[in-house]
Amino acid sequence: MAGMGVFVASNYANPNDNNNNNQQMPTGSGANPGFIPSNLFFKGHQTLKEQLQSMKEKEVLEAMRKIVEMLAKGQDVSDLFPDVVKAVVSKSTEVKKLVYMYLVRYAEEQQDLALLSISTFQKGLKDPNQLIRASALRVLSSIRVQMIVPIMMLAIKDSVSDLSPYVRKTAAHAIPKLYSLDPEQRDQLVDVVEKLLQDRTTLVAGSAVMAFEQLCPERIDLIHKNYRRLCAIVADIDEWGQCAVITMLTRYARTQFVDPNKKSEEKKEGDSEESSSEEEDSEEDFMNTLRTGPVDMVDPDLRLLLQACRPLLQSRNSAVVMQVAQMFYHCAPESEIIHVVKALIRLLKGKREAQLIVLTNITTMSARHRNLFDQHMKSFFVNASDPTQIRLLKLEILTNIATESNIGVLLREFQTYVYSSDKEFAAATVHAIGRCAAEIKEITDVCLHGLMNLISTKDDTVVGESVIVIKKLLQMQNSDKSSIIKRMTRLLGSVTVPLARASILWLVGEYVEKVPKLAPDVLRKMAKSFPNEEDIVKLQVLNLAAKAWIVNNKKITLLVPYILAQAKYDLNYDIRDRERFIRKVLCPNSETPSPLEKYAKKFFMTSKPPPNLRSSFKNRDEYQLGSLSHMLNSTIMGYQALPIFPDVPSDSTLRDVVDTSWAAPATPEQGLLRGPPNKGRGFYSESEGEESSEEDSEEEESDSDEESDEESDEDESEDESSDEENDEEESSEEESDSSEEVESSEEESSSEEEAPPPPKSSKKKTAPNKTETLLDFGDPVVSDTPPVITAVQQQSTLDELLGGDLGGLSLGGETLSTSPGGGGANYNSLEGLSRPSHELLHRLSGGGLSIDYSFPRTESGEGGSVPISLTFNNTTDQDITDVRIEDLDGKGSVTMDDWIGIPVIPSGQTSQTCLYINFNDTLQPAKFTISCNKGRYPVIIQPPVGELLVPQVLVESEFDELRGKLSGMHETSGECESGGKSASEISQLVSSRISSSLCFCGDPNSLKFGSKTVATEKMLLVSLDVGEDGKVKVIVNSEAVVLGSMILKDLVKGIGK
Repeated sequence: MAGMGVFVASNYANPNDNNNNNQQMPTGSGANPGFIPSNLFFKGHQTLKEQLQSMKEKEVLEAMRKIVEMLAKGQDVSDLFPDVVKAVVSKSTEVKKLVYMYLVRYAEEQQDLALLSISTFQKGLKDPNQLIRASALRVLSSIRVQMIVPIMMLAIKDSVSDLSPYVRKTAAHAIPKLYSLDPEQRDQLVDVVEKLLQDRTTLVAGSAVMAFEQLCPERIDLIHKNYRRLCAIVADIDEWGQCAVITMLTRYARTQFVDPNKKSEEKKEGDSEESSSEEEDSEEDFMNTLRTGPVDMVDPDLRLLLQACRPLLQSRNSAVVMQVAQMFYHCAPESEIIHVVKALIRLLKGKREAQLIVLTNITTMSARHRNLFDQHMKSFFVNASDPTQIRLLKLEILTNIATESNIGVLLREFQTYVYSSDKEFAAATVHAIGRCAAEIKEITDVCLHGLMNLISTKDDTVVGESVIVIKKLLQMQNSDKSSIIKRMTRLLGSVTVPLARASILWLVGEYVEKVPKLAPDVLRKMAKSFPNEEDIVKLQVLNLAAKAWIVNNKKITLLVPYILAQAKYDLNYDIRDRERFIRKVLCPNSETPSPLEKYAKKFFMTSKPPPNLRSSFKNRDEYQLGSLSHMLNSTIMGYQALPIFPDVPSDSTLRDVVDTSWAAPATPEQGLLRGPPNKGRGFYSESEGEESSEEDSEEEESDSDEESDEESDEDESEDESSDEENDEEESSEEESDSSEEVESSEEESSSEEEAPPPPKSSKKKTAPNKTETLLDFGDPVVSDTPPVITAVQQQSTLDELLGGDLGGLSLGGETLSTSPGGGGANYNSLEGLSRPSHELLHRLSGGGLSIDYSFPRTESGEGGSVPISLTFNNTTDQDITDVRIEDLDGKGSVTMDDWIGIPVIPSGQTSQTCLYINFNDTLQPAKFTISCNKGRYPVIIQPPVGELLVPQVLVESEFDELRGKLSGMHETSGECESGGKSASEISQLVSSRISSSLCFCGDPNSLKFGSKTVATEKMLLVSLDVGEDGKVKVIVNSEAVVLGSMILKDLVKGIGK
């Protein structure tokens, strides 16, 4: 028997020994099929044949169990096929099941023998047992003989109408087999697939979609009527079917709906053009533009798909989670991709194989959206047990998500990776440091300094990669490079990596005019070792010789011809060609000048563009996430590229279904379609119930007088499902998850219970403010018909309420004023603090409401929030009421403390208040919307870098000790002219630009300032030495490397004015 030669029989007795004639074949779970000798194998088969021919069902059943056991262990039992086929007529259901399991495995190999029992298989299709019917169809479809195609077609058509969903599922699996056997049957099979797609059983849906994908993926018209039903039942389909359905629906969405991100981009461009219009434009038109609220640009049917698949992110199957993630990545608005982040991070705790796939996809996602995973940065730190491939992927992700706020932590992590024993990983870390330096300009000098220190290490791989990265970084800088080039040329005697040696020679040749005395010495050393160098180094030596000859040929009159003579007889034709080209252009030691010599400088000394240090995973974005082509970064046979979004969406009526047997709404705006009752809903996330209560509350509010139109539009744009269970629990879950909902762009953060409410009222759908529980403005604020309240009545009522509740409240050292005179409603007063103010909202843009803001440098709020003083000025002849803050942009790391709001600003009056924003030590602006009865106005607050600090009182000894600890990569320095300023004037200038505390020093010309960041409380020290020659040396020491670099540039710029 084939393959028996690999068996080892040393552990068994001699087969010729008479004492072993009765030895039986070892069976059971402890038997090892790789160590069974041939004679015992055949002897066991003979025993099984005798049992199969027995008239006793018990013996036949025992024989079939042994055969299936051997089959599961990978043993070849094909010689038993004739005897097993005979057992198919057995009346025992257990025997038939085992026989069909065997026949499915060998029917394709033993086709002639299988044809002899074709009538038996046809009888099996009518068996009362659904498992027998399904097994018979499976065996029949496994016989790859052209003559039985009509029989297979009839069997499939009959099975599609079978009462058992398991048989219908098997029929769906048989369709691709029949199509591959006879493609001419495609038209008939398409009709069968269309019928299967209409099957309402979740067991059949996945198999029907898979048959559709393999048979006729271009027939999108078959999906239209089933689209919403598939979205409704996708959560109840088996995991294998979920992957197939989600993949198909992803392609469907890309062909039927417009790109949601494209619309948002066009809207942003339109807003920017309108905001930059001249003031002479019509004020009324400008106001109408700004009053337009946020509109969900996602198609309702696409929103239905996104909402239906989102609960599957909590699936235990990593393939399902990955399919949902790729669907959100390719079809969802960019603001909603954040929903898949936590699910992908959870998959990193699985097996290494799954980690590799997930990390590959995360790398592509982070290359395009770097802010997605910055909150989970520590999840990508390299572990000691990680293999090299996973290490490289984690390093790539860390590099992609590097920003000004986290680069300090990443550089400290990279310093550890550089000294790893894994050479490939260490070299990749050096390249990652170079990429970070190229993308974040503030740390370029710091990284160059660190890379120069790596050059002195003994690891050739690290040294070589450092040289290559330094070369690329120098190309991107305009500063003086001579000192770095001189230091790198000293490495030519020790560096052995060919690419690193070539990079050093390229630097010397590229900047030969800046180091004219260095080039001849380098060329002299390379001329000695020219024959032993690699080809890439030889080419750079020839280039250096040509450039040095053009700049100054007096010192190398004999050296260049000597190098050209060696290159003339080199084995590599590229080097010989380069030598002939240089000789013809420059003509060294030739009496007749070459006609091309006047163009030599253009040939060799042309400036080169800086290199583009970018992620290699940006090229993989063209492939669909989760596909094999994306994993291998190459188009694999059978891969179908994702279609491009159409410019015009398809008609939504194509997806309307007249059938009302499913208790589902006619349109997806009202929620997800519902199928038959399903009790197993505990698998889904709590957010699903949360969204249900939100939908219910929106339906209760839809009858309000003033905002019914607005809320109906918002209902169409939101993607909440409408489950009707556990409403009270959902309300509490909403409060606990409110922080997560603020980050989501499509979810709202308020809901109401379904208990019979008081008379319906009009309510703004804003996040509940915790401080509002301290104030009770009375019932008239929320009523069926809001009464008309004059400015005087409202002011007096407000004064009474605030006078009793907040009369003694003090913020920033000032007492809260509630009197109606002297400046109007003055909440959280900050008067008396003179700080430069900035315009936040112009009166023309704000419909008569102007807003200024300043940074008072009072005590910071909870969690490192920066206090900001807001001054509201009402320039109109009417009261401005209900001033609130809405729609804080939650994409970044900026957060805002609860703000009480201003109920009323009387005409011609001014109101001051304090707002606390946590910028998390970054310069990311805070984007939010100011809303009032006049309209909604988007505004942006950009914090100055010096306002992200708070003073830190230090004595000189403490200052010097901390400065010693924050040396090396944590130190940046610069120099500027004082411009005639004295030390005291410079001290006042520094205090005005950064929030810091002056440290007393004995030397009046030495200034030291101590401060720390507001959010993370990292120390930042500033030292200034005012020289007698009018120069000021500025040194900044801080763990926040990026922040320190920005502070240094700001101070140097301010002092030098």
